[in-house]
Amino acid sequence: MGDEVVLLDFWPSPFGMRVRIALKEKGIDYEYKEENLSNKSPLLLKMNPIHKQIPVLIHNGKPVCESLIIVHYIDEVWKDKTPLLPSHPYERAHARFWADYVDKKIYSTGRLVWGAKGEVQEAAKKELIQCFKLLEREVGDKNFFGGDQFGLVDIALIPFYSWFYALETCGNFSMIHECPKLVEWAKRCMKRESVSTSLPDQYKVYDFILELKKKLELD
Repeated sequence: MGDEVVLLDFWPSPFGMRVRIALKEKGIDYEYKEENLSNKSPLLLKMNPIHKQIPVLIHNGKPVCESLIIVHYIDEVWKDKTPLLPSHPYERAHARFWADYVDKKIYSTGRLVWGAKGEVQEAAKKELIQCFKLLEREVGDKNFFGGDQFGLVDIALIPFYSWFYALETCGNFSMIHECPKLVEWAKRCMKRESVSTSLPDQYKVYDFILELKKKLELD
């Protein structure tokens, strides 16, 4: 079947990175289209008229939106390739729980670490570190969240590794000091080609955030 796969994305987006990783894990060829979120393309507005956000996966002309939904979709459509979710129903539910936790906590809390000041920033930093510690306990001594199998939770969380330097610098804390095992997990993930080729350089992300703060007048 001649699948036509297009990804509407924005390079520093951790949500877009999830989709890039999932597609590469499956070995799916796709066309990448970079979006300017200050001047969204007619195609993005057409394909995601509700939220008008990236990422959007367009598969044979049909859009799929929201990063975790897209990852699930990729796993279901290309099920003959490397699985991204466990086969056992309980393990699948467990993975979905933790991916949902990452989805609801990390970006929104992290945004206050790099975008806020004073007590708000300090409270957000403490909350973010606690979130990371909880995830560190969950991965434990396993290679990946699913054991030896790289999968959904890893895909949900590893994009934020590219934001670690910015979060540490803006929040004045150290991930290697706070969550050494989580950093070790991240480095294992980075050995995978699907991850290393999908995540931008941490310093490039930091420069992007500095520019964004100026644009939003957060300094």
